[in-house]
Amino acid sequence: MCGALRASDAGKKAVLMGWVNRRRDLGSIIFIDLRDRTGVTQVVVNRELNPSAHDKAEQLRNEYVIAVIGTVKQRDRDTVNKNIPTGEVELIIEELRLLNESKSPPFLPGEAILPNEEMRLKYRYIDLRRDAMQFNIELRHKVSKAIRDDLSAQGFFEIETPFMTRSTPEGARDYLVPSRVQPGSFYALPQSPQMFKQILMISGFDRYFQIVRCFRDEDFRADRQAEFTQIDLEMTYPQTDTVWGVVEGFLTAAFKAAAGQEIKAPFPRMSYDEAIKRYGNDKPDMRLPAMVDVRAALMPEELDELAGKFRMRKEFPLQLIRIPKAGEISGTERRTIGTYGAFQHVQGPSFVQLMTDPKRFAKDYPAPSEKVQAFAKIEPDDLWLLAGAANHPEKAAVMDQRVQHFCEKCGFLRLDLAQKYASRHKAFEKTGDPAKDFRFLWVSDFPMFEWDNAEKRWNPAHHPFTTLHEEDMAKLEANIDSVHDPKSPLGEIRALAYDVVLNGTELGSGSIRIHRQDIQKKIFQALGMSDDEARARFGFFLEALEYGTPPHGGIALGLDRIVMILAGAESLREVIPFPKTARAVDLMVDAPTPVSEAQLKELGIAIRKAKE
Repeated sequence: MCGALRASDAGKKAVLMGWVNRRRDLGSIIFIDLRDRTGVTQVVVNRELNPSAHDKAEQLRNEYVIAVIGTVKQRDRDTVNKNIPTGEVELIIEELRLLNESKSPPFLPGEAILPNEEMRLKYRYIDLRRDAMQFNIELRHKVSKAIRDDLSAQGFFEIETPFMTRSTPEGARDYLVPSRVQPGSFYALPQSPQMFKQILMISGFDRYFQIVRCFRDEDFRADRQAEFTQIDLEMTYPQTDTVWGVVEGFLTAAFKAAAGQEIKAPFPRMSYDEAIKRYGNDKPDMRLPAMVDVRAALMPEELDELAGKFRMRKEFPLQLIRIPKAGEISGTERRTIGTYGAFQHVQGPSFVQLMTDPKRFAKDYPAPSEKVQAFAKIEPDDLWLLAGAANHPEKAAVMDQRVQHFCEKCGFLRLDLAQKYASRHKAFEKTGDPAKDFRFLWVSDFPMFEWDNAEKRWNPAHHPFTTLHEEDMAKLEANIDSVHDPKSPLGEIRALAYDVVLNGTELGSGSIRIHRQDIQKKIFQALGMSDDEARARFGFFLEALEYGTPPHGGIALGLDRIVMILAGAESLREVIPFPKTARAVDLMVDAPTPVSEAQLKELGIAIRKAKE
């Protein structure tokens, strides 16, 4: 292996095979950097010692594949290459064999400046030879292996579930596979193994896992892949803490084995409501401080004065947003804070009234300024501002919405400020290097249903197989036929659902499942599904629930995203060997493509041309 030789191997015979990474012809001596996935070794071909090998070496070019036999020699001190592990030795060639030639590649694996991503994806087999890609794919292997080993040690069985199943849409569109032997019928590629893993629990396999490919035909999104890999698990008789402990176990093992990172468990826990109120979103980045509602620090008359001055609604939180060590900002920057794109696209910035000049605030309102700074533990050189709900008459309809919407807007602003000032002012300084500081969190008690404004109906926030808190059952039964009522208390029902979050990114979602048929039917009814429709879509599953189904629950985590974070990559495509583009196209094999009329005819399919 090209990266294995060391000074201790001097004098030994060695056989190496790999790609010509670089060739330097000095006349009678030719130096070849020979590369494989383990590294690079310098190979020396001397015309005086081996004329035949030298003649062959003269014909070599980048990315030719060769095999060499020679003797390991320790380099002279002044020629040692300290930049590579094999830099103390070189291989003196005795025999050289050309295994294959190479066309001049569109780019070289060792080039410092990369071509555009489209070129890299088209010639993925060249791109994957790069050290960075070799590292990422090896990292992926290490993570997968550590997870498999840990779950196996915890008593889980790795069980495969079908790829060709029936269409039961779970939010995104299914990829459909036509059946030749059942004309007019289709299989669907699974968006997840959800019902199969629940059926495995009914079948007596009390602990299941699978590292599995899933498929979702989603609209174009830069951060999604049409096919992706998830770590899927299910277990019987769990509490939420049971599932969390299992996940903490394999994540701890994976981060240590793959990256040498020690992860502290158990992870912190937080309810969905708390996450929204303190961080403005349901996947908080714990490396940054929470927002602080500073109303409690003020006297009633002080709050009244500020509400009048800044035209704010005092029954809404008065959020102090702090970015550590970000320093002062200019007046121009303060004026542009409210126009950030990510902040503006949620109802517009006019819903949030901002106080962005702490110095002027301290001058005009010395007592309130001192109180809120002490309450929020502001330190010197922190960037901070206050955000309140604006009391604009023309926005009255918006003002009456839940406090949650206001907090979410403040959360967007918090993240925008952090992203803008993190690199310039080291906003993450207190928690260390963001690339190595892993802050895990469990968020639980999500809403059972969420309102879809486009469809004018309530939909499952997670999926329809998630159970609810027992104390919320009466609320479900009392409002079971209100699927099209936006004011229905269905929005107040809490699910036994949970997400595991890392540094502001959702790694996975799970829940305790419904194990009783009567409750499952009620959920379908609450979603506006008739008994006949439920039977048509999920009859096999409803029937399975009649045969002694044990309580069960589980979770699915995105393997691609975990590896992306560990690798410090900016895109999922950097950690998937053969990814699709944002438009779900494989540029290397040119897929998808039309198929022949004969194939379509055999399947009984006719293609209808789109109207121009």
